[in-house]
Amino acid sequence: MTPPIDSLPDDLESLKRLLALERAARIDAQAKAARAEAAAARAAANVSSAEALIAHLKLAIEKMRRELYGSRSERGRKLLDQMELELEDLEVTAAEDKIAADAADAGGETALIPAHARGKPSRKPFPEHLPRERVIVPGPTACACCGSTRLSKLGEDVTETLEVVPRQWKVVQYVREKFTCRACEGISQAPAPFHVLPRGFAGPSLLAMILFEKYGQHQPLNRQAERYAREGVDLSLSTLADQVGGCAMVLRPLYELIRAHVFAGDRVHGDDTPVPVLAKGKTVTGRLWTYVRDDRPFGGHDPPAAVFFYSRDRAGNHPEGHLTGYAGILQADAYGGFNRLYAGDRSPAPITEAACWAHARRKFFVLADVAAKAHGKLPVVAPLALEAVKKIDAIFDIEREINGRSVEERLVVRRSCSVPLVARLADWMRSERARLSRHAEAAKAMDYMLKRWAAFTRFLDDGRICLTNNAAERELRGIALGRKAWLFAGSDRGGERAAIMYTLIQTARLNRVDPQAWLADVLSCINDYNIQNLGDFVPWNWRTRSDKLAA
Repeated sequence: MTPPIDSLPDDLESLKRLLALERAARIDAQAKAARAEAAAARAAANVSSAEALIAHLKLAIEKMRRELYGSRSERGRKLLDQMELELEDLEVTAAEDKIAADAADAGGETALIPAHARGKPSRKPFPEHLPRERVIVPGPTACACCGSTRLSKLGEDVTETLEVVPRQWKVVQYVREKFTCRACEGISQAPAPFHVLPRGFAGPSLLAMILFEKYGQHQPLNRQAERYAREGVDLSLSTLADQVGGCAMVLRPLYELIRAHVFAGDRVHGDDTPVPVLAKGKTVTGRLWTYVRDDRPFGGHDPPAAVFFYSRDRAGNHPEGHLTGYAGILQADAYGGFNRLYAGDRSPAPITEAACWAHARRKFFVLADVAAKAHGKLPVVAPLALEAVKKIDAIFDIEREINGRSVEERLVVRRSCSVPLVARLADWMRSERARLSRHAEAAKAMDYMLKRWAAFTRFLDDGRICLTNNAAERELRGIALGRKAWLFAGSDRGGERAAIMYTLIQTARLNRVDPQAWLADVLSCINDYNIQNLGDFVPWNWRTRSDKLAA
């Protein structure tokens, strides 16, 4: 507070001293305010860091629960997705507050904000195949200490920054020169270049991108057209649709090859998922069916593959048509439409049924869901269901240990370790089931298994059979997520085209092949390729061929 003018001394030296004291007090107050502001910024950063840590730990706990008790159907998956989004937002907030705290501490000592993290790994070096662009930062022309210009280069430090170049469009012009013969006056000219589609204008890389965006990334053609227009290339929706339809027809022979490969296996996984289909004034529920061949769990060396089919409804005649001529093992859920496939009088032979333990476990897990109880969605955790989950999980633990081993090794372990556990589970369920009402939820879950016990225990006598049908469910997961983007199929023909493209893209993914690069290469030469050698283009053979070419 400034003293009254009357109380100020008259001599100059005293006035100077008072002014100096007042300035010092003002500077000290400003420093205290800056320190308080920096402390508040550090506190905000610490709070954000702690919130991010809590969100990360909650997500980790939920994931460990899923590993321990299994999947909680779609509800649990959506919960995990929501938690991951929340964690992402909190981590961004923590980073912003950390930068704000550093800025507030500028000029003073930099505060150390405790890491909210999760033991972040050190940054991996950028891939060697990426091109490097060197930007030379001009060096000093004189010494910063003495001002001398006699400088000699000692070395250099390189700081790498990852950057992206926006997508570039180009028009490729094929120039065919004409020549005339001076002897006979005939005209000679090279033939027209190859196009994927008759009178086509799009190159194979563009077509591959459109197909992969639509069926691999679930981006409808109208959204693609809008994005291309923003990039300065006007491609109408009808034009894109023509290209997709033409490519589906060109690629259909590969679809047939993959289909034949899938049903040549000893065992396939089967499942289906609903697909809304546009009808007159409404949508109807169609079906996409998938059958997956994956011999890797029992040490098979044949490549994995998945084939898709579309149907307008879920009638049992559809799987009968899909599996005509197949007489191996079908790993599937308890869908009644499969029952005629298991009949003894089926031609050429009955299909062997193998039930899915994941479906059976899920029925118990819903009743034993501790998290649902905590949120008030269940009145009480069913102790019988919890006990069943523990007993089934013990069988799953054994299966994880023998995954990838040969058929013989799997059988040895199952007969020595799994058979006693399965027998005890059956005895326990039968004894507990006798005490329950037929209306009890736990009794319904037990009946689901006990009525199909032969199909559930068939894996004990056949090392090729898996414990679950998760291989098929994984292939349908992308479609279930994509439905939110494309909403419905435009027609039955659209559903059939989708089945073809899903077959190609998912099979490429199963074989660790980039679907877009594979489609671009296939489209560039399939029409000029010998039909007898078309097997060179299925994903597993294409990968071997491309590796040899690269070598």
